[in-house]
Amino acid sequence: MAMEQLKELKQAEKAEVANYFNGTGFERWNRIYSDSDEVNKVQRNIRIGHQKTVDDVLAWLQERGDLSAMSFCDAGCGVGSLSLPLAAMGAGSVAASDISTAMVNETKRRAADAGLDLSRLTFSTSDLESLQGSFHTVICLDVFIHYPQQAAEEMVRHLCGLTQESLIVSFAPYTLLLSILKKIGQLFPGPSKTTRAYTLREEGIVKAAKECGFEPIRSSLNKAPFYFSRLIEFKKT
Repeated sequence: MAMEQLKELKQAEKAEVANYFNGTGFERWNRIYSDSDEVNKVQRNIRIGHQKTVDDVLAWLQERGDLSAMSFCDAGCGVGSLSLPLAAMGAGSVAASDISTAMVNETKRRAADAGLDLSRLTFSTSDLESLQGSFHTVICLDVFIHYPQQAAEEMVRHLCGLTQESLIVSFAPYTLLLSILKKIGQLFPGPSKTTRAYTLREEGIVKAAKECGFEPIRSSLNKAPFYFSRLIEFKKT
């Protein structure tokens, strides 16, 4: 496939993701990442699994002690599941961004409702490719599900260029079981979930980070029925 065709395909898929998460997807995932009882069993399990991933990240960050001098980028913040508790923990600054304006606005609303110090938070609508800046730590949770292997590795290299100290990412790891589940349409909730969902080979993600001078220092595998996520922290060497 020609380079121009690949570029057009990537732009079309990006637009598809943005449209989904500004519409039907926002309504669904806003419910999943909340206390709402209006979720089915699959969605509830995804909520539980995602929260495990967020809790692991927060526990890792708490080990650093005082976070007030550190800046964080929450790339693909969703409705603020990580950004808001991170700000509440006293992070010096948290830049929360998402491809969906609806998601960003919901993060703002939840931050205000929680009475958080909004001077610690900045909000922007952006895809991963367009993110700029320099941060102590860049975190990207459960976003690579929208990227095929090569594009995800490119994003790892891009995010490494934004961080001074560490990069934390999570993704659905490729396994035979997940491949089968994906093919029969049982991995993700709802018949109107039209965006593609990719599983990734861990060795490719690690290799991309190493090429940028980052080494993996710890990882975890969080799973609940219909949720599988490999979480890895990379540190600049």
